[in-house]
Amino acid sequence: MSLKLYFAPGACSFVPHSLLETAGAAFEPVMVKLHKGEQNEEPFRSLNPRGQVPVLVEGGEVITQILAIIQHIDARFPEQQFLPRETLARTRVLETLAWMNNTVHPTFTHVFMPHKFAGTPEAQAEVKAFNARVYAGYLGEIEALARKAAERGRPWLGGERLGPLDVYALTLLRWGGFAQIDPASYPALWAHVQKVAQQPGVARAIERERLQLNLYKPA
Repeated sequence: MSLKLYFAPGACSFVPHSLLETAGAAFEPVMVKLHKGEQNEEPFRSLNPRGQVPVLVEGGEVITQILAIIQHIDARFPEQQFLPRETLARTRVLETLAWMNNTVHPTFTHVFMPHKFAGTPEAQAEVKAFNARVYAGYLGEIEALARKAAERGRPWLGGERLGPLDVYALTLLRWGGFAQIDPASYPALWAHVQKVAQQPGVARAIERERLQLNLYKPA
């Protein structure tokens, strides 16, 4: 069956984008330009009425939500072992992925798009500043995960194979630049993210999306 991934450069869709490239999958990448509002227009809305990326289409089936897409890609390419095969290890990876997606990611949304959560410029500035501090703390938790993996001699956050935790960690640390967070202030995570970026499949996704890894600009 044919695979088609709808992605937006720099968005969380970078995670399945990188996994498909790493798997050597034959897929069609379709860019959705969020800054132009294409997520709110047809034909994308007919695929995902919520107007969100990523969207994975396989044959006639449309799959939304990043955790569902990751599990589908893992099942589709089991030889890659993107998710651990041992039950508890797999559960722990999914536990952390869910936290990244339902807690860390939405906190960044409050930093990047405070107008969605407050009506006045003053309130928006407060929302942005408050959530930037919270976001920095969450990155500290991911820093601890990277440090723990390094201390235990594990090459990747989820175990012995590159997986979605690694690519999501890259995405979240990269976003920190928009919150005036220097990635170098998380040395274990920054080192890990740079290693992730050098993996061939991830590097191809970075090139297609034209991403800069370090977005931090000192004030």
